[in-house]
Amino acid sequence: MPDKLTNDDLLALASEVLAIESRAVDAMRERLNDDFVAACNLCLATTGRVVVTGMGKSGHVGNKIAATLASTGTPAFFMHPAEASHGDIGMITNQDLLLAISYSGETAEVITLLPVIKRMGTKLLAMTGSPESTMAQAADVHLDVSVAEEACPLNLAPTASTTATLAMGDALAVALLKSRGFTAEDFARSHPSGALGKRLLLRVSDVMRSGDRVPAVQINVSLRDGLMEMTEKGLGMTAIVDRDNTIKGVFTDGDLRRTLDSGADIHKTAIREVMNTHCKTTSVDVLAAEALHILEENKITSLLVADEHNKLIGALNIHDLFREGLM
Repeated sequence: MPDKLTNDDLLALASEVLAIESRAVDAMRERLNDDFVAACNLCLATTGRVVVTGMGKSGHVGNKIAATLASTGTPAFFMHPAEASHGDIGMITNQDLLLAISYSGETAEVITLLPVIKRMGTKLLAMTGSPESTMAQAADVHLDVSVAEEACPLNLAPTASTTATLAMGDALAVALLKSRGFTAEDFARSHPSGALGKRLLLRVSDVMRSGDRVPAVQINVSLRDGLMEMTEKGLGMTAIVDRDNTIKGVFTDGDLRRTLDSGADIHKTAIREVMNTHCKTTSVDVLAAEALHILEENKITSLLVADEHNKLIGALNIHDLFREGLM
């Protein structure tokens, strides 16, 4: 049985692994050259999809690279090389680009595909750790992801090499993203169910309350009538408007506490005497995430929604945004 490692031993090992992998990425950065530019141009010229393939750990890395490409504006998917030899290669057309990953550059399952790819006229982009390998030599463009050593103490398990390959895939995806003019809104459209998608796509018009659900009273009513409206609509506030529905102010739970502390009679006090005339508003086309920022910045829980003429058209509160997963 090996000796039990101390806490210091574990931390030292972890530090060494991170140092080795950091050096591997730094070394790859130093040798970036025109091959990377050629790889970007090859991807940009592809009218079909980038089909990523790789076996074992390279396959796991390839899956992630394909997913990153697909979510950042470059249509891509992963194809298992063993399955490709049994029919899945039919998913590839001569309009596609095959991105093949193998650290040795000699992975049999991938090399088996190369003659078929060449006959089809499909371009090949290879990522290997050996520029002299079969895959590198067959590729239209080769990206060198070689490392000086693996982080594995036996120098066997793919560790630094998979990190380097993953980093190169990220570099490629980001370069393509910028080249295509891919925006945050484009990213959100491919992630509509995620928190980021909601933050970037959801607008005030999608979450606000409208019509009879909006608490509002005329400016000449009593404070009691205002409180009845607040209670009925359950937003913790009410808008105060004139006959044209123009917003004149707002009255909130906080205003109520201050008013009662002052000894005001809710039956005799007009709501215009105690309303807040400096209320915060937003518009329907504002991102819901921006509305949330207004709430948080001003330490309030509700917002009125107004049109360009400051007429009341809706309202929302922090609970509406919470339900949409923005918090």
